[in-house]
Amino acid sequence: MKPKTTKKTTAKKTAAPALKKPTREQAEAAVRTLISWAGDNPDREGMVNTPRRVVKSYEEFFSGYTKDPKNILSTTFTDVGGYDEMIVLRDIAFSSYCEHHMVPFTGRVHIAYLPNDRVVGLSKLARLVDVFAKRLQIQEKLTAEIANTLSDVLNPKGVAVVVEATHMCMTTRGVNKTGTVMQTSKLLGRFRSDPRTRQEFYSLINFPPHHTR
Repeated sequence: MKPKTTKKTTAKKTAAPALKKPTREQAEAAVRTLISWAGDNPDREGMVNTPRRVVKSYEEFFSGYTKDPKNILSTTFTDVGGYDEMIVLRDIAFSSYCEHHMVPFTGRVHIAYLPNDRVVGLSKLARLVDVFAKRLQIQEKLTAEIANTLSDVLNPKGVAVVVEATHMCMTTRGVNKTGTVMQTSKLLGRFRSDPRTRQEFYSLINFPPHHTR
């Protein structure tokens, strides 16, 4: 008898349906439900305006969804007097929210790039960090998004991004390990291929040199 063979079938991937954004009233009602679920009374004096305040604060916390990161880098400068050395902006403070638990993680970002034929204003680098940070995030994705956007828009000879952050989903719940810091890095172009360029960047930001990704 011939062995039976099974035909492999591949499921067709369907695009996720577009989400309809809830109204402000629906969002506030959801907050009221969470307050009740937590065991408190959303109608007591100290809580009666909390749903409104929470929704208003979420507009700020997650304002990155309404902004295009590439537009932030649209204004560049080509008159740089032939400068082609490393440009570094370090210690860019940020706060974001973990997409798994919706609690904050905060820290700092270090960015470097080797210009090809144009540069961008330093404030734009800080704004780029904020666009991606003010979304539900994981640190690894945040690091990659900043680096990839810089590379796509400026077309530099190299980009390096390091993110150092403390996550409240680890320090205030679960294992409750305070003082822990997560470090991630994304290297593109010469920062990845040239050890000397990479080492110079790490030395400038006091980052452990054994990290290469």
